[in-house]
Amino acid sequence: MALKKPAPAAPSSDDERRLARDLPGLLSALAAADPLARRWAARDLAAHPNASRALVDRLRIETEPSVSQVILTTLTRLGDEIAVAGLTECLRSEDAMLRNAAIEAMKQLPDEVAPVMEQLLKDDDPDVRIFAVDVLESLRHPRVEEWLIRVIAEDPHVNVCATAVDLLGEVGSERAVPTLHALKARFVDEPYIQFAADLALKRIAQG
Repeated sequence: MALKKPAPAAPSSDDERRLARDLPGLLSALAAADPLARRWAARDLAAHPNASRALVDRLRIETEPSVSQVILTTLTRLGDEIAVAGLTECLRSEDAMLRNAAIEAMKQLPDEVAPVMEQLLKDDDPDVRIFAVDVLESLRHPRVEEWLIRVIAEDPHVNVCATAVDLLGEVGSERAVPTLHALKARFVDEPYIQFAADLALKRIAQG
């Protein structure tokens, strides 16, 4: 009976990290065919502040969700202007998992995200504006209430205002009361706006 050739052993994590772990080697691994090699590279690039551009470029074309997740984590750790721009790009993605992961990443970078928040809240796409409000949900920044008040005072889209007023009911103060009343008057025929604004006013009154 013929002997069967043994199956090759699965590569170990050391095999997947066999390229040099300096910046050129990691950038090469980031483009490797093997997703495990790409994942290791994306993780190890957190030690290289100049890697943000390559990570953002890879994120645009990455098809393996586990690699995309590590790229997002590394971009969050780097947190520079290029990394933040890459995260905000994800708000326009049709991939809901990628978009939601980017929102969670941005919540961890309040000071870095703050300079682009006003631009996001005025984006031409109402969906992007809604996602920007979602970022504000856990963004520990002193201007969160100010941004939400501006949204409900100025945004023409009812769904954007509805998302903002929901959050304002959790973080709002007496400062928001006049704008909440104005919102009710502006969307007098929108039952949900009336309900959410009344709830926000009640919560603020209760302290």
